[in-house]
Amino acid sequence: MSSGKQFQSPPSSAFCSFRRSLLTLAVLSLISFICFSLKSLKSPLQNPSPTTLVSAKVETENVAEEEKKDEISGVFHSPEVFRLNYGEMERKFKVYIYPDGDPNTFYQTPRKLTGKYAGEGYFFQNIRESRFRTEDPDQADLFFIPISCHKMRGKGTSYENMTLIVQSYVEGLISKYPYWNRTLGADHFFVTCHDVGVRATEGLPLLVKNSIRVVCSPSYDVGFIPHKDVALPQVLQPFALPAGGNDVENRTMLGFWAGHRNSKIRVILARVWENDTDLYVLNNRINRATGDLLYQKRFYITKYCICPGGSQVNSARIADSIHYGCIPVILSNYYDLPFNDILDWRKFSIIVKESDVYQLKQILQNIPDEEFLALHRNLIKVQRHFQWNSPPTKYDAFHMVMYELWLRHHVIQY
Repeated sequence: MSSGKQFQSPPSSAFCSFRRSLLTLAVLSLISFICFSLKSLKSPLQNPSPTTLVSAKVETENVAEEEKKDEISGVFHSPEVFRLNYGEMERKFKVYIYPDGDPNTFYQTPRKLTGKYAGEGYFFQNIRESRFRTEDPDQADLFFIPISCHKMRGKGTSYENMTLIVQSYVEGLISKYPYWNRTLGADHFFVTCHDVGVRATEGLPLLVKNSIRVVCSPSYDVGFIPHKDVALPQVLQPFALPAGGNDVENRTMLGFWAGHRNSKIRVILARVWENDTDLYVLNNRINRATGDLLYQKRFYITKYCICPGGSQVNSARIADSIHYGCIPVILSNYYDLPFNDILDWRKFSIIVKESDVYQLKQILQNIPDEEFLALHRNLIKVQRHFQWNSPPTKYDAFHMVMYELWLRHHVIQY
């Protein structure tokens, strides 16, 4: 009896051993859970849940939307209004192009898509192939009169004969189609960048007064009406050198201008500042014999490029300045700048009166460095708005002109 009891384990000892095992298992489980939790915090799950995927997608879309907003912010009068209206324009805007006329004179791409009048050619080409064109005049918001005075000028046609040709053509459209008489031509437009187009159409008061003129000569002294007409940017394409960018450290020259003295303001500019050491002002174009593309290269090393009006108030020098990253100094009176009701030119240019030419150096020197840097950043943002492309791209010069026409279409509606 006594020897049998000797080999039995006390019940209390077995229970204690079992409890220690449970406690050890619990501790190990807790440690494992903590380690797993820490690992989860450091690295994403291998198989994210549908909720996680949706959240990530929404976050990505929000970032993309913010980037879209940022790309049009800072230089627009009303960025959000522009963004919403631009989208509506892309979806709904329709233009009917009149098919009549001599094919050698009307509705033809001008001779070439180069030079300072290239914008006219690009518009003619792009509108024909764009989503905005409709073959149904009853669906049209606006009607395009495809007059290419540039092309007529290339054939040696005189101003007087051009006026007669245009007059005969427009009167033929009025008599043959009912669309002009619905608004007396207020929903019609024509495009001409060459100054001969302005002169050729001035002899048609009905066309000039009623229809929308998209012109490169937006001076008030030639009858330009800002709320009705559209200022077409004069762009010398193709650009000889790449666009300027984040290169402010290279811009050591204060100001630059070189050109023909074919206006009063240019004569004064050259006379007052041609011997100055801070303003590089020449009373003629830089001689090509002295080096290749020296004129264009000057834009890269200058902070402010002076843009005085010439024989016409417009100048391709403004678009050159924007392209090469040199802040344009607009030195012209009575000039409705391209896209002026969309873009805030004060954010990327300096606008002064012609009478300020005598204080020009002091005006530029008094601009703080912080303001110059802000102007330059915004200038880079607007470069694409002054670039013609074929096929056109979003927000380029063609689409900006179409947006201007879209705005005027709404004015006509109301």
